[in-house]
Amino acid sequence: MDSSPPKVPKIDARKLPPKAQEALRFRAVHAVLEQGKTQEEVAQMLGIARTTVTYWLKLYRQGGEEALKIKPRGRPKGGKLLGWQAATICSIIRDRCPDQLKLPFSLWTREAVGQLIERKFGIRLSIWTVGRYLRRWNFTPQKPLKRAYERNPKEVKAWLEKEYPRIRKRAKEEGAEIWWGDETGIRSDHQAGRSWAPRGETPVVEVSGKRFRFNMISAINNRGKLKFMIFRERFTTEVFLEFLRRLIRSREKGRKIYLIVDNHRVHRAKRIKEWLKGKEDELELHYLPRYSPELNPDEYLNQDVKTNAVGRRRKRSMEEMEGNVRSYLMSTQRQPEIVRSYFRAPMVRYALD
Repeated sequence: MDSSPPKVPKIDARKLPPKAQEALRFRAVHAVLEQGKTQEEVAQMLGIARTTVTYWLKLYRQGGEEALKIKPRGRPKGGKLLGWQAATICSIIRDRCPDQLKLPFSLWTREAVGQLIERKFGIRLSIWTVGRYLRRWNFTPQKPLKRAYERNPKEVKAWLEKEYPRIRKRAKEEGAEIWWGDETGIRSDHQAGRSWAPRGETPVVEVSGKRFRFNMISAINNRGKLKFMIFRERFTTEVFLEFLRRLIRSREKGRKIYLIVDNHRVHRAKRIKEWLKGKEDELELHYLPRYSPELNPDEYLNQDVKTNAVGRRRKRSMEEMEGNVRSYLMSTQRQPEIVRSYFRAPMVRYALD
């Protein structure tokens, strides 16, 4: 006859109330460490699996008694942003960079936004929750414009607070239009965006073995107008002059144009300055601070074209790529709301008025 004590039926500790689970954990660990019982004996005594005892001992050795306590399930209290808190975070993301706030990031990643929320309001959110908030706020991951380290913050400040307001005031007094111009190179090997593919299988994009490029010069204003010219030669004073002639010919009811461009040597060439003499009632050039492309709304048109007319389309020849870009620009000309949207980017919102 077997005289050993009857076995206690096994229970699923996970189905016990939190307080009972916690008490069971402490009792099991105490029996092994203080009473010298084996894990198998404790498992039989409490009616739980030996692997469960092993797991609880591991928790205790790694984190002490705190690790044995039952954590509340579900969303932690305070894990939801109120409306005014969300508005505050959106405003900060639009107007500031993480490094300006002493956060250890150069871009607004989900982790950076999460740290900002925790620092500002003491609310800790998972990166997935932060991502859901960002999508709800209509934020999308985008490739940022590059900013040169050589730029002079004092010049930028002077431009935003003094020079541009002065230009805007003069333009209003003269009934002139303010345009923003820029030129850029279009390359056939430019790729943009991401492609979905099975996990572990990198997508392959077939491209022509030949590389080709051409150039584009454009100008936009905050009323949604766009002018452009495509050319294959280098950007020279003659090319710039041809574009200026076209811009003058296309003026609305003879209104004067204030054209704002960067400090490219062609823009400041002696020949350009001489050509402008006597045309003061038609066109006037103004220059952005050095190394500050992010202040030019036309840069966002360049980025749009390279991403959507070049990077995401197949191009087998120069003619095909040029046709894609020309069609895209002509389509954009017919949709002034798209052009106006470039001016709503945070760094160029100052040019909306």
